[in-house]
Order: sequence, then structure tokens, then C-alpha cells
Amino acid sequence: MAGRIITVAQQKGGSGKTTIAINLAVELRTRGHSVALLDTDPQGSMGRWFLERLQRLGEDEALEFTTSSAWGASYESEKLKKRFDYVIVDTPPKIDSDLRPALRVADLVVVPVATSQVDLWATEGVLDLARRERCETLIVLNRTRPNTRLAIEIAEKASELGAEVAQAQVANRVAYAETLGQGLGAGDTSRTGAARGEIEVLTDEVLTRLP
Repeated sequence: MAGRIITVAQQKGGSGKTTIAINLAVELRTRGHSVALLDTDPQGSMGRWFLERLQRLGEDEALEFTTSSAWGASYESEKLKKRFDYVIVDTPPKIDSDLRPALRVADLVVVPVATSQVDLWATEGVLDLARRERCETLIVLNRTRPNTRLAIEIAEKASELGAEVAQAQVANRVAYAETLGQGLGAGDTSRTGAARGEIEVLTDEVLTRLP
């Protein structure tokens, strides 16, 4: 059976796209799935993370990293899903026609939203383009401060945008930045219990929404 493609997209920079993409990949790999990471963001943060991981843990045939242009995302992801259970596509922080190929092939588009009104406004463009491409979307509240009035307000307003909002939320934790700098994900170490639990719950929710 062909693999599933998850595209992580958001217009605004600093939303945590790469953090979400990497941690989903690590958690899926931990569960025994093969995963390909496809980076279309010229910034190259995911590639640096992958090199750190290679140096720390060595090669893993069931976890692959590759890059492509935004326009090449469709071709590359379709090719990768023939060999891997999941393909996770990280996209640049912009919303224009270049993003269409990564959306068009996605079985699910994950849209991280940091807890601010500005980030929520930026989400509207992504959702509009995803609707035109008839994509299944899932908003994920990221870098949250749980149980604060702002977090509750952003969650309510996100649900008004007409897209599904994940029950799972990813908090603003130092553990995510620390593990990424080491070529790891939250699921790679027992020292990041709270972060690891968040990613496990998010992964469960993502999997239930895939066809």
C-alpha cells in the first residue's frame, strides 16, 4: 500500500512548522513506521537537524531526508510514498502558488498556529488555498501556554475558521528546542516526558484523520 503524505504549512514564520514536522516523524519512526522527510524550505533547518541526527545516531534506512523546490514537492513526495509509510513535507513560510504542489498531494495538511492573534490571521490564507485544493486540514495550536485566557481565546477563534482544530496542543517548552539542536525529537529521550506525551497524543490524532 502506498504511503501517506502529511504537509506542514503556515504562512507566518516562527509558527513551529519544522518542530512539528520533525517530532511527528520521530514519533512515527518510534512506532515502527518508515518515514521520509521532504524539505522545500530554503532555510534548511530540517537538513541541519538531520545531519546532527546522523552524527549522533548513525544511519537509519527507515528515516530519509531529501529536499526539493516548492514546485518539485508533488513529484518528489509521490515518488517517496512508494517506499515509505509516511512522507512529511515541510514548506516555506509563505502562501502563494508555490505551495500548491505540496498541498495538492497531501492526505492531510497540518497547520501549526502559535497562540497569538497575528498567527491566527496568517492562517486564513493557508486554509483558503487548502480549500481550493480540496485538502483535509488540521490546525494545531503550538507554543501554547495551557489554561491561559489567551490560549482559550485563540482555540475558540481557530475553530471559527472552518477547519478542524486538534484536541492535542503543543506547549511552549524548552525541551523542543533542546532536542532539535541535538538531532533528536521529544520521543527520543525519557527526559522530556511532558513534551513526549504531547507529541504522542498529537500523532494519535493525526493518524485518525488520515484516510
